Amino acid sequence: MQNSYRRILAENDTYKTDKSVRTLNLFGPTLSFYPRLTKIIYGGSKTARKGEYNEYAWANSALDIFEAIETSGVVVNIEGMQHLRNLEGPAVIIGNHMSSMETMLPVTMIQPVKPFCYVVKKELATYPIFSDVVMAREPIVVGRTNPREDLKIMMEEGAERLGKGKSILIFPQKTRSVQFIASEFNSLGVKLAKKNNVPVIPFAVLTDAWSNGKRLKDFGKIDPSKPTHFAFGAPINVESKGQEEHEQVIDFIAGKLTEWGRPELVI
Repeated sequence: MQNSYRRILAENDTYKTDKSVRTLNLFGPTLSFYPRLTKIIYGGSKTARKGEYNEYAWANSALDIFEAIETSGVVVNIEGMQHLRNLEGPAVIIGNHMSSMETMLPVTMIQPVKPFCYVVKKELATYPIFSDVVMAREPIVVGRTNPREDLKIMMEEGAERLGKGKSILIFPQKTRSVQFIASEFNSLGVKLAKKNNVPVIPFAVLTDAWSNGKRLKDFGKIDPSKPTHFAFGAPINVESKGQEEHEQVIDFIAGKLTEWGRPELVI
């Protein structure tokens, strides 16, 4: 199954969950999904503590989570993969952050095509068990409380990653939110791309099928009635001061949310 997923995601421009995917919802989608997720993350953590959580282990864990999401009944749609595959060299991928799903599933889309790392907040880097997996893949860790310090970290560590040919995926919001609030979407990613002369790739997500929990944010309800969407846009070269390109990213995300029938999420 994993090899099939890997081939489909790496070789096709679009993807949609096949209706023949068998759901395993004996206890409902939420209670069926989280035991599988916990097992996958725990296994990845053990591998990471051994120093063996390489890019292949990372991709395999993400593919397992991808399959768990689909077999819980969620339909996943992906578009724009050609924009990753046809671009030579690294890019800064900039997306909205709606749920836990985009901290896991994009690995299945990006890693088979381009080596990359996430920009993550400090809380995630110290999260029990999951932090072993996160830190094993050399993310860029920012605090999101001191914009000046975050900018310094992004510019220094981002340049180092891009110089090694690694793309960077950043969610430039204060925190994950179902709503896309353009005024809270900072331009760190565009600044990084401009300084290092690499393009920006817009990345729109609609992932509220995995809702944010009330007590534990990462453990919300899984709702298969809500289709999931991921879309990569065409690369944007940052040729001006960056404001125009920043607005292009915002317009792409807002446009996709509207196209997917959820204009009320755009604020």
